[in-house]
Amino acid sequence: MLKIENAEVIGWEHAIRGMRNPKNSWEKSDSLIIDCDGECSSCDAYELGSDDYCTLPLGENIVIGPNDRKLMTQLAKAGTDHRKFMRMITVYLDITAPLYWWKEFDTYKVGTIVNSCSTMHKIAEKKFTLEDFSCEHLIEDDEVMGAWKSSLNRTIADLNTARELFLENNDKKYWWQMIQLLPASFNQKRTVQLNYQVLRNIYHARKEHKLDEWRYFCEWLETLPYSELITD
Repeated sequence: MLKIENAEVIGWEHAIRGMRNPKNSWEKSDSLIIDCDGECSSCDAYELGSDDYCTLPLGENIVIGPNDRKLMTQLAKAGTDHRKFMRMITVYLDITAPLYWWKEFDTYKVGTIVNSCSTMHKIAEKKFTLEDFSCEHLIEDDEVMGAWKSSLNRTIADLNTARELFLENNDKKYWWQMIQLLPASFNQKRTVQLNYQVLRNIYHARKEHKLDEWRYFCEWLETLPYSELITD
């Protein structure tokens, strides 16, 4: 299970200015900052030919013009040294995902900032339930393999027992039982800052990964404004 919320993409105006610095071609820029009222027919983007130039609703009210879009595409395809402008297109989002997925996500540390919910401080905050875990692939009942979801339910019961004892006695030994019993399928929420360059690296490395969470994340990247910069 992976859930994405509160996504926002910003930095387009700055990225476009920086993109044109090497050749002093600012006068060729044709992107516009707009005041969006929700009426596309009255928008500057409409005058450019199509409302699909607009980056809304995920970010700034900016319309990327054909000239800037063409240069962006050329630089993105030209290689890492030429697509530096993509590092200035910043993406903020909240991700809820299991610990086993976060362990792999932590590979991407350059150009990434993460603030997570604290397992250490808040593990006893609420009672554990099955909804706190990614268990959609666990077998309910199988004549050969057994009932694997029952194993998780037993672990949840043990976690709740340790939680109750910790709250009653404030004894750290019961806190340790929760910390060391907690399965990797436990879902954790983190607020993440990335950029289009990092997302491009992630997309091409993970789009065919065996984990459903990675494939879902890469499919979501395809919905971002001008996702062709990421997906190529």
